[in-house]
Amino acid sequence: MKKLWRPAIMIGLSLAVALFGAAITYKAQASPVLNLSGVTILFQTTPTPQAQDNSKVGSTDQIVVLGGVIVLIIFAPIFISQRTWKK
Repeated sequence: MKKLWRPAIMIGLSLAVALFGAAITYKAQASPVLNLSGVTILFQTTPTPQAQDNSKVGSTDQIVVLGGVIVLIIFAPIFISQRTWKK
């Protein structure tokens, strides 16, 4: 019985994350309102203005450097501990 708890928890968490992700990305279709009363004015939307592209060439350099720092933070202790294991 103890061996089934860990897989059951992992499957349950995976299903919860999958359902949560599906619920967030679901877009319901707006039903057309056939009532021609004044309430239909509330459903009119204004178009969203397009955002200007402010990206610059080479703007990902800092992201690459940050990735390298993260890799060093993760792998440095592993390599240091391997040296002590070999002794």
